[in-house]
Amino acid sequence: MPSIALILGSGGRLLALLGLALGLFLGGGMPATLAQTTTPAPVTAEELQRFYQVIDNLFQQGFAATQAGDFVAAESYWSQAIDLYPQNPATWSNRGNARVSQGQWEAAIDDFNEAVALAPNYPDPYINRGTAWEGLQAWDQAIADYDRAIALNPRDPVAYNNRGNAYGGAGNWEAARSDFQKAAFLAPGFAGANVNYALSLYQLGEVPEATRQLRSLVRRYSQFADPRAALTAVLWGQGLAGEAESNWYPVIGLDPRYGDLDWLQNIRRWPPAVVTALGKFLSLR
Repeated sequence: MPSIALILGSGGRLLALLGLALGLFLGGGMPATLAQTTTPAPVTAEELQRFYQVIDNLFQQGFAATQAGDFVAAESYWSQAIDLYPQNPATWSNRGNARVSQGQWEAAIDDFNEAVALAPNYPDPYINRGTAWEGLQAWDQAIADYDRAIALNPRDPVAYNNRGNAYGGAGNWEAARSDFQKAAFLAPGFAGANVNYALSLYQLGEVPEATRQLRSLVRRYSQFADPRAALTAVLWGQGLAGEAESNWYPVIGLDPRYGDLDWLQNIRRWPPAVVTALGKFLSLR
């Protein structure tokens, strides 16, 4: 499952983009690509403060709506911010994220294109556009965007994890495993990347190591359904029925979606071998 930057990613990266955009509003020195954008007329300090407060309030409301899962409201807040200040790349990228969360892939890509045009040297808009390409199963375009993000920041674990997802979607599990491993190395606490790495190992037939990794992840993240459900699948595939059952018991209480193979295959996008293994468990238990 790809990760979205800006909203779900580093707050520092968001502030950098917002600060860059506010610098443009003030008419300060900017990179050439941004300095060419039309700037507002000079304003007083009081007017600027009011403007900043309105933008800040819309950001806070947008983030709150996102955290509450109300992506329609979040999209509305980002649209208001764009109407007030279309030169801000963060607002375009965040509205794109809200649209991704609603499955509006093409509209999201339009927003990310605007963000990329305004901030071509920042990795986050490329990462976010990649998630929209993945929604369209346009794996090559997604990989190209993640390549660009990695070129801009070679130590970004989200970009590696997402590129691994895109490689997996394209059926290139060797490349996916390499990217998931890199993401986990760069961010050892990135639970999603660690689970993805273990799942890719299982897909590639490295069953003992995948099992060891998943057991470790279940111990570290006892309330995270993903590694526990995956461990259920790989244990059942090895004939360890009792241990598989004991791991499955908490899963449905944590997240009932793991009983839906269609969701696992098309939304969570587990590797096929793991989906098949869990399917056998669910049909025979």
